[in-house]
Amino acid sequence: MSTGSWHADRPYNNLPPLSAVEDLETKVVLRACIEARAALAELKQAARLIPNQGMLINTLPLLEAQASSEIENIVTTMDKLFENLHGEGNVDPATKEALRYRQALIEGYQALGKRPLSTATAETICTRIRGVEMRVRRVPGTKLVGGSSGETIYTPPEGEATIRGLLADWERFMNAEPDLDPLIRLAAGHYQFEAIHPFTDGNGRTGRVLNNLFLVQEELLNLPILYLSRHVLRYKDEYYGLLLDVTQLRAWEPWLLYMMEAVQETASWTTDKIAAIRELFDVTVAHVRRRLPKIYSRELVEVLFVQPYCRIANLVDAGVAQRQAASRYLKLLGEIDVLTERKVGREKIFVHTKLMRLLTTDANVFEPYGG
Repeated sequence: MSTGSWHADRPYNNLPPLSAVEDLETKVVLRACIEARAALAELKQAARLIPNQGMLINTLPLLEAQASSEIENIVTTMDKLFENLHGEGNVDPATKEALRYRQALIEGYQALGKRPLSTATAETICTRIRGVEMRVRRVPGTKLVGGSSGETIYTPPEGEATIRGLLADWERFMNAEPDLDPLIRLAAGHYQFEAIHPFTDGNGRTGRVLNNLFLVQEELLNLPILYLSRHVLRYKDEYYGLLLDVTQLRAWEPWLLYMMEAVQETASWTTDKIAAIRELFDVTVAHVRRRLPKIYSRELVEVLFVQPYCRIANLVDAGVAQRQAASRYLKLLGEIDVLTERKVGREKIFVHTKLMRLLTTDANVFEPYGG
């Protein structure tokens, strides 16, 4: 299949640079953009109200990591991710990959203060996700094929110089177009990055990490907590179909509207989730203070929300208690229905079950504590 100068089975070396694209800001796109920006502003404010930002940065990026990996048919569970968050000993490959995605997101966030998003950023992120050094493709042969048919549906540009030239234009577009709304730059830039397909593997996940980092870079969020892959996973066929439509037909508006809806829906979902986490935190504080006044401290409860799969070492590292006392605290919290003790190998882990249910379901309700 081909349209104009594009052919599915030939390298798309004349992929139009973003600097040549016009009329992205149509009236309908701008209206959708305003709504998405408002939803992001609410999310940013909700995140500020969380007493300990670790409650978000330690949990929501894991949701994003799981969903973004599942888009690529790398399937794991939140239980496995939290169990193995601080060690990759005998972890299955899918869980390792999702954990590397989460680490790539966190490290990319920490690096934002040093440099704006760039080709080097993308290479670093992809390297972390894949667990091996990843650089821009130098050899030909990369093709994208349809699901069961095996038919080539897209062949990205080839040649390192060509790819790096397109990425340089992508960089300029993302960082030096102040007159274009950042959400429109996000959507157009995400298409372009996926169309360039600069790596032999890991392009989709790298592109989705870059989305989150771009929102922080543009100060639309303070933390990389937009769970955007949730929307993509739910509407996966539409996501890939609209990307291909931009390539085949230069159909920008439907793609931009899809991304505006994804940002708005995801931001609203995440805002509601954060509000529920805050409510559960307040309820847990009151419950622990009432039932265990001798060991209660706000810092103790905060650790349970920063580390829903809590180990003795987590309380020790947070300065809440020494090892023997920390072990006793966790057992007492189990007795009052805050934690559930679980043995993983030789280690005991204490799971904050109410928080885990809150994180892993769409519902924003939880059962009250007994007693």
